[in-house]
Amino acid sequence: MAYVVGLTGGIGSGKSAVADAFGALGVEIVDADALAHRLSAPGQRGLAAIREAFGDGVLTPAGELDRAALRRRVFADGNARETLEAALHPLIRGEAEREVRGWRGPYGIVVVPLLLERQGLRSLIDRVLVVDCAEDEQVRRVVARSGLAPEEVRAIMATQIDRTRRLAAADDVLDNSGPMARIAAQVRGLDRRYRELATVRAR
Repeated sequence: MAYVVGLTGGIGSGKSAVADAFGALGVEIVDADALAHRLSAPGQRGLAAIREAFGDGVLTPAGELDRAALRRRVFADGNARETLEAALHPLIRGEAEREVRGWRGPYGIVVVPLLLERQGLRSLIDRVLVVDCAEDEQVRRVVARSGLAPEEVRAIMATQIDRTRRLAAADDVLDNSGPMARIAAQVRGLDRRYRELATVRAR
């Protein structure tokens, strides 16, 4: 199997932009959030599992997942969050493994926002890349893109591992505290490193 780099970071750190920069170099990407979204679409196994766990109260009148209602519920209730994860995470892991097995390059990126908080995909990962920026910058970015109030963003951040522990768990850190233009050069350097590591492991 290809060498797997787990890309993670706090909300608003710039994970998507970094993943896009790797993708521009031809690196194959699996995004756990995108898998979750796909699996919870109408007719998919994830939506059936969520409905079984929470009932029709998290569905719209059209039978689609009411993502806002579910988000409010799981952020307000730790038990509800655990129930959601138990329903969805095994399906996400199965899909991620299937996609990784199909990779053709020497390495690829699996984007997992809660890689260090939840262990569901950790055993699939060979190396951890953390995208980092100051917490105030995280708040500013999320407020600008989502319209959430700063206190709402900080409440989300409080459910994630703190910055110090995240950095301590990293094999590599991409500094995204400055302009977005700085991402590409850092990604090129990491790409060279990961290709070398993949080659060494393949010998």
